Amino acid sequence: MATHLITGAGSGIGASVARRLHERGDELVLLARDAGRAKEFAQAYPGARTLVGDLAAPDRLSWAFSHQTMPERLDSLLHIAGIVDLGPVGDLTPKTWHAQLDVNLVGPAELTRLLLPQLRAAQGTVIFVNSGAGLTAHAGWSAYAASKHGLRALADSLREEEKPNGIRVSSVYPGRTASPMQAKVHQQEGKEYDPARWISTESVATTVLTALDLPRDAEINDLTVRPGQ
Repeated sequence: MATHLITGAGSGIGASVARRLHERGDELVLLARDAGRAKEFAQAYPGARTLVGDLAAPDRLSWAFSHQTMPERLDSLLHIAGIVDLGPVGDLTPKTWHAQLDVNLVGPAELTRLLLPQLRAAQGTVIFVNSGAGLTAHAGWSAYAASKHGLRALADSLREEEKPNGIRVSSVYPGRTASPMQAKVHQQEGKEYDPARWISTESVATTVLTALDLPRDAEINDLTVRPGQ
């Protein structure tokens, strides 16, 4: 039975991935930003473990984990959590930049660093759910796209560094996905939100599991997913 640590399991793509893995009997360790969220996870996913740590405060993750029991080994680390806040460069404050960079880039980097011993022990897989914005930046998306371009660089560097240790690293780049985040994006863009136009979270979860379940003789480095309609 494989053990997976998942961020972002509370909604959207992360919830779909967590549900799929839970239903097939894998062991879950779910990162919760606070005790309240950890309680919600325990109720939603019976038998799953939780770790409390806030990606918005990456400098405190090491301290938070030092007060909790960590898994001995991990078959995968699935980075799915993320936040978005749109706006032109001329309007974005350092607070907005820091918030997105911390949750979308620095937090995942620190979480990966702290869990590398467990991943090495299992010769595990690290999957970064990135974004189309991690490949192309458009007007109004500078801070979010910068965080996701950085996440791509993090994944590429980690892949080369950890290949000798048997760790596989994949990046998944979904296009617009029907999720609470996408509803927020449409609100900020001043557009009507129609979830039927976009990729379902279940479809993205399928791509994540495809990379995760690939036989050991192969590795998916980059996987781009776009709306089929």
